[in-house]
Amino acid sequence: MPEPNPDLKLDSSTQLAGVLGYPVRHSLSPAMHNAAFRSLGLNWVYLAFEVPPDLLPQAIAGMRGLGIQGLNLTIPHKEAVIPLLDGLTDAAEQIGAVNTLFWDGGRLLGDNTDAEGFLRAVREAGVKPAGQTVLILGAGGAARAVAYALANTNCRLIIANRTLERAVALAEAFDAEATEMTPESLRRVLPTVDGIVNCTSLGMAPHTETTPPIEWSVVRDTAWVCDLVYRPLQTRLLSEAAARRLKIIDGLGMLVHQGALAFERWTGLPAPVEAMRRALTPRD
Repeated sequence: MPEPNPDLKLDSSTQLAGVLGYPVRHSLSPAMHNAAFRSLGLNWVYLAFEVPPDLLPQAIAGMRGLGIQGLNLTIPHKEAVIPLLDGLTDAAEQIGAVNTLFWDGGRLLGDNTDAEGFLRAVREAGVKPAGQTVLILGAGGAARAVAYALANTNCRLIIANRTLERAVALAEAFDAEATEMTPESLRRVLPTVDGIVNCTSLGMAPHTETTPPIEWSVVRDTAWVCDLVYRPLQTRLLSEAAARRLKIIDGLGMLVHQGALAFERWTGLPAPVEAMRRALTPRD
């Protein structure tokens, strides 16, 4: 039986936010956002809503009808939600996916905070990516957000994917180079890169033994390595990079910062980033 939460006080003024996904029970967003609301003493609550794809239109209509103040979107709704909205931010339009819904003068708009969240995370780690050559592993939605972010900092991008056609499609959108994610193809490009970003699910629990086929002997000793996977925080990729004494960036920073940007969209207040991070940091 769940323990009562003495900090949770709901009344007729409580504002509601949440996340839509299918599945969504694994989401860390409720813990992160509710910690943020408590930190600032806001009368808000954040819930997870498991919404099958065929019920997404009804869920968005419910947001409008009930006055829900903000929503996050995760798989499989990030693209399907677009025609249900009144408009998109430039980032969401360029990336072609939405992870945050917010109100602007009575209009329901879609934003994508993944791109700026990624940039904040790498800069927080001491990396200045502007003008660098970066290898992006993967060609899905996360890779597209990272490519958008880095392209706007004048990076040279190399997109590697197991399916070359998807790498080519993403590369064409951001004036990048495309290659297959094979040991041979990666060995050719790795000596030229300043940074590596894993946007695939390789290394994610429960398949923690999996990892992209990186030949570390050809990677520059000044390179940085970022893994967007955050379960576990120390993936096999990051462990191997750390063994080579490379700078590593785990997936927690992007998760926190994309959430902080959504929080600011909804509340108009600076996000309590450290409170959000503490809510997601494993404790001994």
